[in-house]
Amino acid sequence: MQMLTVDSRSCDLILNNLMCLCLGGKDRRSGLILTIPLSSDQTSMEELSATLDYLLSIPSEKCKARGFTVIVDGRKSQWNIVKTVVLMLQNVIPAEVSLVCVLKPDEFWDKKVTHFCFWKEKDRLGFEVILVSANKLTRYIEPSQLTDDFGGSLDYDHCDWLNKRLVFEKFTKESTSLLDELSIINDGDKSGSVDKEKAAESALLPSFDPETVLQTGHELLSELQQRRFNGSEGGGQGGPAWCPMDEELLAQPQVMKLLDSLREQYTKYQDLCRQRNKRTQLDEIHTKVMQVVTWLQGPGSELLKTQQAIGDSMRAAQTLQQKHEEIESQHSEWFAVYVELNQQIAALLSAGDEEEVVELKALQQQLSDVCYRQAASLESRQNVLQAAQCFHSTTQELSQQLDGLLGMLCADVAPADGASIQQNLKLLEEKLQTVEAGLNSLREKGTLLLEQMCSQPACSPEAPESPVVGQQDNVQQIQSVMEEMQLRKQRCEDMVDVRRLKMLQMVQLFKCEEDALQSVEWLSELLDALLKTHVRLGDDSQETRTMLDKHRKFVDVAQSTYDYGRQLLQATVVLCQSLRCTTRSSGDTLPRLNRVWKQFSVSAEERQQRLELALNFHTIAEQVLQQECVDSESLDEVDSSGKTLLDRLTMPIIFPDGSEQFFGSPSDTATTAEIVRERLLLVEERRLLLQARLQNDEKEEEEVLNGQECRLDVIGEELSEREDEDEDEEAGQHDEDSERATQDR
Repeated sequence: MQMLTVDSRSCDLILNNLMCLCLGGKDRRSGLILTIPLSSDQTSMEELSATLDYLLSIPSEKCKARGFTVIVDGRKSQWNIVKTVVLMLQNVIPAEVSLVCVLKPDEFWDKKVTHFCFWKEKDRLGFEVILVSANKLTRYIEPSQLTDDFGGSLDYDHCDWLNKRLVFEKFTKESTSLLDELSIINDGDKSGSVDKEKAAESALLPSFDPETVLQTGHELLSELQQRRFNGSEGGGQGGPAWCPMDEELLAQPQVMKLLDSLREQYTKYQDLCRQRNKRTQLDEIHTKVMQVVTWLQGPGSELLKTQQAIGDSMRAAQTLQQKHEEIESQHSEWFAVYVELNQQIAALLSAGDEEEVVELKALQQQLSDVCYRQAASLESRQNVLQAAQCFHSTTQELSQQLDGLLGMLCADVAPADGASIQQNLKLLEEKLQTVEAGLNSLREKGTLLLEQMCSQPACSPEAPESPVVGQQDNVQQIQSVMEEMQLRKQRCEDMVDVRRLKMLQMVQLFKCEEDALQSVEWLSELLDALLKTHVRLGDDSQETRTMLDKHRKFVDVAQSTYDYGRQLLQATVVLCQSLRCTTRSSGDTLPRLNRVWKQFSVSAEERQQRLELALNFHTIAEQVLQQECVDSESLDEVDSSGKTLLDRLTMPIIFPDGSEQFFGSPSDTATTAEIVRERLLLVEERRLLLQARLQNDEKEEEEVLNGQECRLDVIGEELSEREDEDEDEEAGQHDEDSERATQDR
């Protein structure tokens, strides 16, 4: 098949100058009709010749064999131009031209001359030339094969034809060039005359995009088939028969053949590209894998080897953490490459042959081993740094806690009361417990850090012990820190024991002072109760005796309270001497205690004396009142005792400081005195009764005495007589006795 091409110059001639047209019509011999419209301007024969060459190259040989009918439209041109064009046809297409119809104007050219001239040159030209007017052209050509310019009904759109032709020519040119390039590429790869590197270099992209060219060809073929289909339908509807141009029918198999060849070569090219891409990918993967492995085992491992310290403080550990993050950032770039390579290898493994699969698996295994080993080293280093930060943070917190505890221990203890000492003691115990918990936490963090350091994996299989080298200093540093914290904590504990003992003594001191003050208050309350409520002296001796017993017990309670206060104050003095401090309250408490006790002693003594007077009064009063015969002396004794008691009730208590105080209120004193007075009244009544009896007895005695005196006189006389007689008898007896005695002698 003859490949047709159209250049930009021919296209411009056809589109702009319309020098020669193939309208698609056919003569009665089924030959194609060429139309050459001439104008009044000068016509370039060179351009016309080029246009004819292009148009005559389009039809097939079969179509050319049927000959051409050429219509030279000279209605707007001159005769010499028409003649030149006709002669040019003899030089360009003498064999293909069957008939040349020259359309003449109605008012120009000499018929004889023109007719004679073409008739004369008929044998030399090789084709028949006739002059015909436009309205008589249908004698030679059917009107259905002529356009409306020549009085026919043929529908022809030159721009549409030209656009389709340009598309066809472009597709033909691009597809032909693309086929040649793809054939060279595919054949060059099969020949095996070049090595892989040269083959890779020669695998350049074609000049045209195969997908675009194929799409253009399919669109062109679809358009050609659509025009044929529409033409067949138009002929079937009874209108003027329209037959597709032979060149269009010819273009369809050309386009189809080009598309088939192009698809075949493009498929081979795609397979070749896939193979080359796979080989290229494999080489690139191998290169990248070696780059990753080389960096991780080289600079990456060296970076980790240089970072083995754990720092001696929180800030130093944070600085090391920042450096490690920078190292991780550098590694992350290579790990990203590893992930990408792993994905590429996985994709190639699913579509690779056995040899490639073995190679890819080996690369994948090598890459994974190195990356996982390096990632494990990074993670282990990260764990060590995190454990180191926790260790240093705990150390810092524990150091601050120990400093706070030491500051609290070094500060002077000057609490205001025992409660504040208890609170300080509780705070001290809490701080000590916090320090103990902090030290335990430090031991745990230190143990964890040591385990992390000892469990670090090797950066490379060639140096499995390399991470452990240089860790001895870190181990000694950790142990030293924990020992130092333990010693500081032990010193603080010793100081806490001393401070605890001192604070407990101070608590005891304050407690003694508080209890001593409480003793003073209790003693004051007892004194107040004694003076205000212990006023009654009893209504009788039994009640007074009971009250006296209660008073003694009351005094015993007060005595115990006083003794307890004295003991507390003595203990306060001892504690102050032990604490080497002066008491703030015992110096004032002891005088207060003694003063209250003296006042209580005076009051209690006065109370006891009054109770004893009352008991004596009630006792003798009751005896007087109960006896039937009472002498006046007893009554006088009762009266004297009662008056003494009443006088005592009106007397105040004089304290050692000269102050005076009465028992109870005046009403209470009046009530007690009223009871005494009532008893005195009873005694007085008894006195009066006794006096009345005495008076009666005296009267009776007087009467008796008077009677007795008379009788006594009589008796006296009788007695005198008897006495005389007795005296006489005694004298006679005396004489007898004297005689007997004399006789006895």
